[in-house]
Amino acid sequence: APPDFHGTLRAYQDRGLAWLAFLRRFGLGGCLAADMGLGKTVQTLAHLLRVRHTEGRLGPCLLVCPTSVVSNWAREAARFAPTLAVTVHHGEERGRAGGKDWPSPAELVVTSYAVFWRDAELLRSVDWDTVILDEAQNIKNPDSLASRTSRTLRARHRVALTGTPVENRLTELWSIMDYLNPGFLGKLPAFRTDFAKPIEQRGDGRQQERLRKLVRPFLLRRLKSDPKIA
Repeated sequence: APPDFHGTLRAYQDRGLAWLAFLRRFGLGGCLAADMGLGKTVQTLAHLLRVRHTEGRLGPCLLVCPTSVVSNWAREAARFAPTLAVTVHHGEERGRAGGKDWPSPAELVVTSYAVFWRDAELLRSVDWDTVILDEAQNIKNPDSLASRTSRTLRARHRVALTGTPVENRLTELWSIMDYLNPGFLGKLPAFRTDFAKPIEQRGDGRQQERLRKLVRPFLLRRLKSDPKIA
């Protein structure tokens, strides 16, 4: 962890931080798919501080989360990364944003999914360093406004945080992966034909293993039941 991170990472969180740094080095997006309570927030904040520490500067970065945890992200940033310049883009005050220099001097802009698609034009006008989607299952529908907006943003690095990368259908995984690494799993109709239908309808083990190998490098799954974490 970087020297200005106020906290101590557990061993598996340290490995998560190293994994994010590895993916960033090669311009690849990653999904930190950990159960609730395993520190996705602190790993993300430590990652942003590490980028600033190793690369000399940070920002602007965008973090999108459910409305209910917008203030929690701001509090956690103040606690674990007090040197991080954080701006909350939410509520009526956000109407003042959009000037020529927005979001400077913010290093991290925190907003909600409700604002995310409403202010899509403004958010698309920024060259983001990193875009982070918390509770990324909010883009599980590839045709939703939030999902379509996520795929149109310009960003050097993309991160997704979720405890449930697949809830009901494999197209949810495609939606998250297409945000993280656009085009990696091909177009949605081809994905449905090659993977979703054979696996979901026929239990095709060969295609299931093929898909698992494809996404494994970009999805770090952590379960509370894992003895190394417990």
